[in-house]
Amino acid sequence: TARPGAAARTAADAVVPFKINVPQADIVDLKQRLTRARIPDELDGAGWDYGTNKAYFTELIAYWRDRFDWRAQERRLNRLEQFKTTIDGVEIHFVHRRSKVPNALPLLITHGWPGSFVEFDKVIERLTDPVAYGGRAEDAFDVVIPSIPGFGFSERPHERGYNPAKIAGLFGKLMARLGYTRYGA
Repeated sequence: TARPGAAARTAADAVVPFKINVPQADIVDLKQRLTRARIPDELDGAGWDYGTNKAYFTELIAYWRDRFDWRAQERRLNRLEQFKTTIDGVEIHFVHRRSKVPNALPLLITHGWPGSFVEFDKVIERLTDPVAYGGRAEDAFDVVIPSIPGFGFSERPHERGYNPAKIAGLFGKLMARLGYTRYGA
């Protein structure tokens, strides 16, 4: 397994560190939109029969508007090693945590539609440092978790055709760019 090295990169294939920093104006805008949310009426006793339950939906909007702490989430997620790179004209965001174990197998983990790299934040440590969780060093992985195009902090594609096969091709190029010639997915 090749590990990322000091190979020269061109500006076109640069891998740059990334930190989440949502502008405060966007957070204020979201809270204002949630304040103006129009919740559809519901048939008496319908519950979840015709979509989202009105009481639940109202509570969920209030949570996102009044109690969700975006800055705390940014701090938590920014503890992950995040990067961006452009592949085939699309800027791709990804998490890349290398194991301290030499020659750990690289592992590409991909979320689905819809989804997010955040789904995997609780397994990154266990995969990269299994010994700390009662596992064996030889079970360690280098973990790469990209955000699929159009999701999370990856740019949306500028053309049609980004199906699973095309996205797999992008991610294969990402793994090669990171210096990996062999990996699991």
